[in-house]
Amino acid sequence: MANLIVLGSGGPIPNADRFGTSHVVQSGGRNFLFDCGPAATYKLAKHGLSSLDFDYVFISHHHFDHVADLPAFLLTRWDHSIGDETPLKVFGPENTELMIDRLIGEEGAFAFDWKARVNHPLSQQMHQLRGGDLPRPKPEFDVSDVSTGVILEGEGFRVTSQRIEHVEPQLQANAYRLDTDDISIVFTGDARPCDHVIDLAKGADVLVSMCGNFQSELESKGVGSGQIGSLSAAEMAAEAGVGQLVMVHMGPDISSEAGRVRAVAEMSPIFQGEIIVTDELNSYDLHRKDASASPRVDIEKHTHIFRDM
Repeated sequence: MANLIVLGSGGPIPNADRFGTSHVVQSGGRNFLFDCGPAATYKLAKHGLSSLDFDYVFISHHHFDHVADLPAFLLTRWDHSIGDETPLKVFGPENTELMIDRLIGEEGAFAFDWKARVNHPLSQQMHQLRGGDLPRPKPEFDVSDVSTGVILEGEGFRVTSQRIEHVEPQLQANAYRLDTDDISIVFTGDARPCDHVIDLAKGADVLVSMCGNFQSELESKGVGSGQIGSLSAAEMAAEAGVGQLVMVHMGPDISSEAGRVRAVAEMSPIFQGEIIVTDELNSYDLHRKDASASPRVDIEKHTHIFRDM
């Protein structure tokens, strides 16, 4: 059984119900973190998890609503480690290595913090009380800038990255696919609706897609070319042939009580699988799709997808 925990299901503008993007996949006894938006470390604690429970983090892109809590996650994992943990691996698009170095490197923004914890007798004593040895090591993580292709393979799982379009060339962005013995799940991150995402998701069980707003609202404001909306999410899920479409990164219009009903009503004629409108801090069971299901897809009617050249 695989499980999806939605830590953050909003965007860069906070409201009382959602803010930022962070997701956990639990499968095969492992926890995988996709993006680390605002308060992700605190929200993990609400689910009885800590950063020590993770060996892998995947960053889609460097907008703050996807990475704002990285310093807290990394420093918490380091501060509470005693030296026998598996080294944390962090993957992200170009400049991920540089960003993390600027946060927790020798001259990083949080170097004042960790250097005090490494060198002050009180902090050293606390480290020893937790089971650590002196001298206390500085924070070090295995960070990789990745593009398109298989980026990680382990016993019973594989992770594939796909460069996608969002706000290039200012920021590069990746979508990710996780294949385990339990489930195959794709995270769009923030993307324009395009063939790159569809190709990555073909044959997968679950598509976790941003859904910024109703398609009509995005297009009326002239921003439909840079992000996935309701209809384009349904079109991509239908073309990829997934069984579950999970809506995340939602604005207040589409995530309101009435908006959720309207969104599902508009999307269901296009995508006939299960549509899940998520709420923050909730967990959702992930299911293998029906292998015998072969939905008819009329690509000519999918006018909201930007075809890759």
